[in-house]
Amino acid sequence: MATTEYATWVDPERPYILLTNDDGVSSPALAALASEVSRIGQVVVLAPDHNWSAAGHTKTMHKPLRVSPTELASGMPALATSGSPSDCVAFTVLGLLGTVPALVVSGINQGANVGHDLTYSGTVAAAMEAHISGIPALAVSLDSYTPVDPDPAAHFAARLCRTMLAQPSEHPLLLNVNIPALGEGEIAGVRLTRLGQRVYRDALLERHDPRGRSYYWIGGDPPSGLPLEGTDIGALAEGCVSVTPIQLDLTDQPGLEALADWPLWR
Repeated sequence: MATTEYATWVDPERPYILLTNDDGVSSPALAALASEVSRIGQVVVLAPDHNWSAAGHTKTMHKPLRVSPTELASGMPALATSGSPSDCVAFTVLGLLGTVPALVVSGINQGANVGHDLTYSGTVAAAMEAHISGIPALAVSLDSYTPVDPDPAAHFAARLCRTMLAQPSEHPLLLNVNIPALGEGEIAGVRLTRLGQRVYRDALLERHDPRGRSYYWIGGDPPSGLPLEGTDIGALAEGCVSVTPIQLDLTDQPGLEALADWPLWR
């Protein structure tokens, strides 16, 4: 494993929690999360130096990346990189800090990540990158597309971190957590959920530059979803935190059985 100048950022004798996000290192929600999680133990923040929302599971392979010391909105020391959210986790797995984290927390994202959002989300991708290397991880998102007080979400995420560290699983867990944009005393509870069905309202918007040439935005209204019982979308609609264990095996088992009868080689 490589050793770099940033290995001094952690005490190798103590486990540490890595925090990252896709909204960028200057996000107030990341600062709130770091403040709460640092009460549990050793924390290192390594996050992108700019917003990577909807970046998906991007890994930078064809250009050099930089890492530099910075500060969170709270003044807490942090590291920023020109890479993606999943790059942030890959850095630590490959030795940037000398040792690998005991837990990776990605968030707090502005906007829920439910249903098919997971295929777009840079927040969830960072947690997936940890899971690929056998590190337990959770992605935390707040169900609001406008800035709201992140403290209740940060408080819940920290409690969940404490529980995950206290109850290690033989199979490292990958959790997708969505928290309603409500005050601490207003959240109705916690639900263990499955992924729901998103409804997207994307639209192609055409504009023209001063020379009359067309250019395009992919825009539209924010997505909604079907608030079915037992789903992440349904839990948020009830004012509850949604906790969904997810996995990276995308195999369609019924499809596999259907294909068994196809004349694929005849």
